[in-house]
Amino acid sequence: MHIIKIFSLGIVFFLRFSLAQAQDTTGNAELKRKASEWVSELSLSDEGKTTAVKQAVTTHLIAVRDWHNSHPHTMVPAGINPATGNTLSDLDRQMIVCSSKPKSVHDDLMAVLRSTLDPEQTELLLDKYTIGKVAFTLKGYEAIVPDLTEKERTEILKNLKQAREQAIDYKNMKEISAVFEIYKTKCEQYLNNNGRNWRQLYKTYTDKIKAEKAAKDKQQKG
Repeated sequence: MHIIKIFSLGIVFFLRFSLAQAQDTTGNAELKRKASEWVSELSLSDEGKTTAVKQAVTTHLIAVRDWHNSHPHTMVPAGINPATGNTLSDLDRQMIVCSSKPKSVHDDLMAVLRSTLDPEQTELLLDKYTIGKVAFTLKGYEAIVPDLTEKERTEILKNLKQAREQAIDYKNMKEISAVFEIYKTKCEQYLNNNGRNWRQLYKTYTDKIKAEKAAKDKQQKG
């Protein structure tokens, strides 16, 4: 009876291990497909460069996923954010533990991109990681601040590009958006420190959008 029990446990372990291996293989294949798709859109003419970038992106995506999946937010003790006094959310704790991954995960990818691609190609690839959030967010600032100066635009764009490069080291859009929120706060602080009133600008913009929507709805009702 004891032997049968051990044998049964062995089978269960083997099946679980096999399932985990199969899921991991499938996951790696999906990330490899994603990397290949992104790099193909760069239309590189050099086969060696294409292979090097695909490999670097695949390796990076797998490393980011594996770190995230093996480091749950519970590894960071519950507590408060010392900058705000607010209780750390599950997302805060996940961001903290994910930000502790080895620096080489990021640096190895960027070294290949910067030595293989030109600056424009590098930016296009980073946009793939972050689904174009730099351009989308900048467009929002331009709408909220219609008279945005070139100096202000340059500073905002610098912050958003920093957010983009940092955000590629996070697994999902919730975490990527959280990184961008950090840099959006910096953008708004910059505007406030240089004669703007961000809160008022944002209110004016949202009031305008609401008024336009109300007018459109009224017109449709006829």
